[in-house]
Amino acid sequence: MKILMVAIPNHHFFQWVNQLKDSGHEVFWFDVTDGGPKSNRIKWVTQIKGWKLKWNFPFRIALKKKYPKIYKVMQNLNENDVVSVFQKRYDEIKPDIVHCFEMQLSGLPILPVILNKTAPLVYSSWGSDLFYFENLGVSKQEAFQFLKRVNYLITDCKRDYKMAKTNGFSAHYFGVFPGNGGLKINLKKIKHIEERDIIMIKGYDDGVGKASIVLKALELVDNSLLLNKKVLIYSADRILDLQIKTSNVLSKLNITLHLRGDFIANDVLLEFMGKSCIHIANSLSDGMPNALLEAMGMGAFPIQSNPGHVTEEVIVNDINGFLINNPLDANIIAHQIESALIDVSLRTSAQVSNIDFIEKNYNRSYLKAKIIQLYQTVLEQ
Repeated sequence: MKILMVAIPNHHFFQWVNQLKDSGHEVFWFDVTDGGPKSNRIKWVTQIKGWKLKWNFPFRIALKKKYPKIYKVMQNLNENDVVSVFQKRYDEIKPDIVHCFEMQLSGLPILPVILNKTAPLVYSSWGSDLFYFENLGVSKQEAFQFLKRVNYLITDCKRDYKMAKTNGFSAHYFGVFPGNGGLKINLKKIKHIEERDIIMIKGYDDGVGKASIVLKALELVDNSLLLNKKVLIYSADRILDLQIKTSNVLSKLNITLHLRGDFIANDVLLEFMGKSCIHIANSLSDGMPNALLEAMGMGAFPIQSNPGHVTEEVIVNDINGFLINNPLDANIIAHQIESALIDVSLRTSAQVSNIDFIEKNYNRSYLKAKIIQLYQTVLEQ
């Protein structure tokens, strides 16, 4: 079977695709943004890259930095059209299945081609892709046209299936799968409650992500609770660095900041989670966050925003985590942080139940056979 994947270069996408390794299928990846070199993480996949530029002229990067307006004009003439390139590659490969990851970034750019082709289209919705599509610049007409073409839908939460049906989808639903194809938890890296001294914060603060509100909340937390704690902020936008340096409270805490562009291997990130007493992530919109599932699997007590009620699919408030129902309210988040740090028995029971829940529902080895079967089902129908 020939499977043509359409996606941006993404950690979760690479993890999903690797579930098909040694499955016997011939897998192709069309990098819809043509960003960066070929990925060493999926060497076994035929990677369609290097298609965008007609001419990679000398000093191109220098021109882009020094004269961005001139560069933009030149690129309009120097870039190949994604539709024509994808059309050509589709006709060469003749795929049995096309699988696109995200509507806005991957689905809509190739839609003019797919509308005139017969191969079944599988669509995986991630994050804010469906829930926030109008805010991301996708019109209702575009979403409806795309979703009507989709033959098979995979979502990372139950909420997005309802969203898809409301906006034109009426075909086969495969159900909820984590966007990365499942988690591989190293139980040996999970520390006991008394060994956990890290407060871990996801650092997105880009309009949708609201890590800055979490830092404001941290300023309000009783300082005595933070004296022996380390604060680790990962995938952080640069604005947080300024917020920390200009705060009389935050600048005195033991904070380590990893910027969004910094590479942290996933197993290293999981090890940090395994040493964290709480994991906090706050945003206005999201799907089922893989980082949340990873943190739960590693035993960190989750404090997580709940856009569109999606997080409550895995967190029961005050039982195995805390739900942030107003991501802009620093006072409430501060109270939740204090409560989690004080209530050791709550964190202990949550650690046991969350590790068990993730192992039963999101185990990568368990999901591999199901993911391979998805594609077989498409071929046979």
